[in-house]
Amino acid sequence: MQLLSLEKMGILVGLSFFFGLSFEGFYGKSARSRPGGIRTFPLISLCGAILYALEPKFAMAFCVGLIVLGVWLYPYYQAEVAQKRPADESADGIMVPLCNVVAYLLGPVTLLQPPWFPIGLTVAAVLMLRARDRLHTLAKSIPGQEIITLAQFLVLAGVVLPLLPNKPVTELTAITPFQVWLAVVVVSSLSYGSYLLHKLLPAGESLFLTSVLGGLYSSTATTVVLARQLKRDPSNRHEFQSGIVLATALMYLRLGVVVAIFNLPLAFRLAVPLATLAAVGGGLSAACLWLGRPAGHGEHAAAPPPGNPLELPAAVVFAVLFVVTSVGSMWVKKRFGDIGVYWLAGIVGVTDIDPFVLNVAQGGVAGLDQTAMVVAILIAASSNNTLKAIYSIIFSGWRRSWRSVISLSALTILGGVEAAWLASGLNS
Repeated sequence: MQLLSLEKMGILVGLSFFFGLSFEGFYGKSARSRPGGIRTFPLISLCGAILYALEPKFAMAFCVGLIVLGVWLYPYYQAEVAQKRPADESADGIMVPLCNVVAYLLGPVTLLQPPWFPIGLTVAAVLMLRARDRLHTLAKSIPGQEIITLAQFLVLAGVVLPLLPNKPVTELTAITPFQVWLAVVVVSSLSYGSYLLHKLLPAGESLFLTSVLGGLYSSTATTVVLARQLKRDPSNRHEFQSGIVLATALMYLRLGVVVAIFNLPLAFRLAVPLATLAAVGGGLSAACLWLGRPAGHGEHAAAPPPGNPLELPAAVVFAVLFVVTSVGSMWVKKRFGDIGVYWLAGIVGVTDIDPFVLNVAQGGVAGLDQTAMVVAILIAASSNNTLKAIYSIIFSGWRRSWRSVISLSALTILGGVEAAWLASGLNS
């Protein structure tokens, strides 16, 4: 009985009372009676705590109490399943019995674990209870194929990743297989979060939201999508031009987050240059919007990002690009020094900059100091902006896209100036 301290008992009573209050608040509008509530849950939790404290070694009394609770709840569950309801009325199913079981388990959990654990358990249970309708809507809105894809990716991230060796397997690069796949997991997860939000939120009704989420997913892909929409709807050209530049502004923030996950000191060195570029990009995006003609009634950008970033072929392609970039960076560094890495950064910028940036952040280029890393990343990002400016002209034409092209060119020049200034300090 030493486990039953006043502090733990107070926490237990408070949490079970809060759980019961939420339970009654959710089901209180219904005329049907359900087991559990603001009085029942504290009593159930106290019973669980006392029965466990009586015999904690084998917890036989606690297990007997759990069986008794199950016997008490079974008739309700059986009647709930057998009851016929109108099509617009949802059944409680197993939710009500489970809430009672959680209240019972809250007793020993509060006694044995630090306070944050039972508090977190109670809050999670309350959120699951109160968000029932939203969670069901969410489940219906996600296609089944994407669930399968996510399950496959979780296997690769949670099972395959820990099994990969964290030592270099070749002298051609210092990057390990574990680092390669970890980069794949991080970048794909970040892109998938944006991709999923784009599908779940009404992004098609908001060009601003489309641009923000697209910038977090892939600013290059977003540029292509919006440039094509701009060609179809020139009456709203200033909105599409603004969206293209805004997606690029968000790219700088995305780069900062990705680098911080792998190399926090490097992210701190990049913070000011990237924040400056993001702020300037946001200002140029606003200028494109405000200086353009009044909006017409054209169709806004409604296309989602092209392709699920958790698809296995996309992950494999990223891994291959990462390894090739790593090997190429090491060879260029040994043969041409830092200048060679800068030239390589400019070349890879016209493709996918994520493999190069992550390779640099994880120390894949031996002998490259932190300032040189910052310079290389800024050059790659600036080169990528040049590619997006070219895409804007190709897919929408110069007359429709000149504001976004000039803005992207300005960001390219600013990024180049930052890189040149840092490089000059490195060489002095």
